[in-house]
Amino acid sequence: MTTFDFTGKRVLVTQSTSFMGPSLCQLFTEFGANVIADDRALLDPGLPDSILQNAGHVDILIANLALPAPSTPAVDVGDDEWRSAFAQLVDPLPRLIRAILPQMIARKSGKILLIGSSSALRGMKRTSTYSAARGAQLAYVQSVGVEVASHNIQVNAIAQNFVENPTYFPPSVQANPAFQERLKREVPLGRLVTQREDAMFAAYLCSEAANCFVGQVFPVCGGWVAR
Repeated sequence: MTTFDFTGKRVLVTQSTSFMGPSLCQLFTEFGANVIADDRALLDPGLPDSILQNAGHVDILIANLALPAPSTPAVDVGDDEWRSAFAQLVDPLPRLIRAILPQMIARKSGKILLIGSSSALRGMKRTSTYSAARGAQLAYVQSVGVEVASHNIQVNAIAQNFVENPTYFPPSVQANPAFQERLKREVPLGRLVTQREDAMFAAYLCSEAANCFVGQVFPVCGGWVAR
């Protein structure tokens, strides 16, 4: 079985009870990391800085940001929905990275991984707000990743869809026959990517084996983006 050694590493996972948070916390703990799990939504502009101050030394930041995806037709999307999606998915990201970069730059070492969505990579009906916010995340990661690479800091993103998780694909959704048909129709893999498969890839990207990746976006979606 593939394993990674994160003994002595301090890993901060945001929104730790949502999206991929539970499986990431479990896996990194299993691999020896000291996991700092924060379960709060990061709507307060001062919260990311406070979290980092309280956490102290952080070797790896996993920006796990999520909200239930709106499904409003584009013609009906109002300013409140738009601003809410960006407030929850986009605005916390630069706040987190501004708060953590000084210590990583000083050490000339660090990993930052965004858990994002491949909805930003392939158009879907009735997801304009959510997809736009997820796209902004990916563009930001690409830019920052290039900027800080010379400091030996690797900033990358997983852009996922059709990955088992409690926020978007809970058991009730998975059990729906219509959803099972959708999987067969839309996802070449023919099933959801498991939480552990996704978390293992996250662990790889946060390991020393992945030091060569700079500002990259990795789709994890069972081939959905390629169709």
